[in-house]
Amino acid sequence: MKILSYKDAEFPLAAEKMKRRAVPTDALRDTVASIIREVAVHGDKALVSFTEKFDGVTLSKDELFVSASEFAQAAQQVSDQTRRAIKATLANIHAFARKSERKDWSHKNAQGAWVGERFTPFDRVGVYVPGGKAPLVSTALMTAGFAQAVGVPQIIAATPAGAEGKINPSLLYALQAAGVTEVLKVGGAHAVAALALGTSSVNPVDRIFGPGNRFVVEAKRQLVGAVSIDLLPGPSEILILADRSGNADCIAADILAQAEHGGDSVVGFLTDSKALLSKVIKAVERQSALLSRSSIIDEVLQKGTFLYHVKSLQEGMRLVNDFAPEHLSLIVEDEKHWLDQVRTAGAIYVGNASPVAVGDFLAGPSHTLPTGGAGRSFSGLRADQFQRRTSIVKMDVSAVKKSLPFTDEFARIEGLDAHGRSVSIRLDSLQE
Repeated sequence: MKILSYKDAEFPLAAEKMKRRAVPTDALRDTVASIIREVAVHGDKALVSFTEKFDGVTLSKDELFVSASEFAQAAQQVSDQTRRAIKATLANIHAFARKSERKDWSHKNAQGAWVGERFTPFDRVGVYVPGGKAPLVSTALMTAGFAQAVGVPQIIAATPAGAEGKINPSLLYALQAAGVTEVLKVGGAHAVAALALGTSSVNPVDRIFGPGNRFVVEAKRQLVGAVSIDLLPGPSEILILADRSGNADCIAADILAQAEHGGDSVVGFLTDSKALLSKVIKAVERQSALLSRSSIIDEVLQKGTFLYHVKSLQEGMRLVNDFAPEHLSLIVEDEKHWLDQVRTAGAIYVGNASPVAVGDFLAGPSHTLPTGGAGRSFSGLRADQFQRRTSIVKMDVSAVKKSLPFTDEFARIEGLDAHGRSVSIRLDSLQE
């Protein structure tokens, strides 16, 4: 772990590096562009080839999708306890989605025209569920569950298959419970390209959702235009800001839970209390020895974890907003005051009793959140992203007459006489 105090000579540079921008390297950009080109040209053949190359899984074109029998087998293998957990999370997701879902509205403007918006679900969306060291059942629910809540009729999931070309039964069951209609056994940038561009086997989608590694995120970025995307959620991260009221054991547990994601995960802890910092360091060392994924955790603790003693909470909050964390754990005595100061976090967990893991698994808001500093520009996944917005205007002759002086002036300024005439002609034609 990198441990620094504001008194250390290295601290100003370390603090400056917390101002992040989610910008890909040239090498990453070029690699992903070549993968997208291959899928665009060779379609299913490229999917089969890349799946064997990157995942070590050999699939034929006919095996790219999960079959009905595989879904049925998965449902038989899932325990009642798992079913109950999935049901509980979906219930919370649906309740949260109903609160944030956009509703149709209308209003009469000053000239008497009825204006408004209508919101309809996308026809077909894709959700990406990362593979790797653990079956991310919660991610399936936190993406597809929102699509299901707003009534998207076609939901296709893409997730890499295991060594034998199979998907984890609990993950398959969760996807089906969340309304997924097709599951593509492919991951990586090539899966995103297939969802966006289509192949002979994969019908393209209207929008792509879900987190992934840097290749997945870059593929989503490059394919904007061919398809729309939710946000840019990459490797997971947490930043904890605490004062002397922080509970060292709880903070250490959140640090270790985040490190458990492995890979390029980022863990940060900021406090103005030197005593709390010392307690947290000791609690991390004590608790990490008890955990089953200690080798994965230790790697993140060594490479991706920093613990900083800041001069004041005000300074800590400045660093929080510079960093734009995916998850912010805010543990302070004056919660409302400091909560009002947060501008860039993807999700905020307030107080010692609010573990990020409950948000990851159960609470209701999606855990698909902006990372790498993208929280400065993006918000987390939400229900209205699965809806297509359409504006509506309806006028009668009276509203046209009241609008005419203003539209004539804009037409004169912009030199668009046909625009102006398209308004004025209605006064004569429709009154007749």
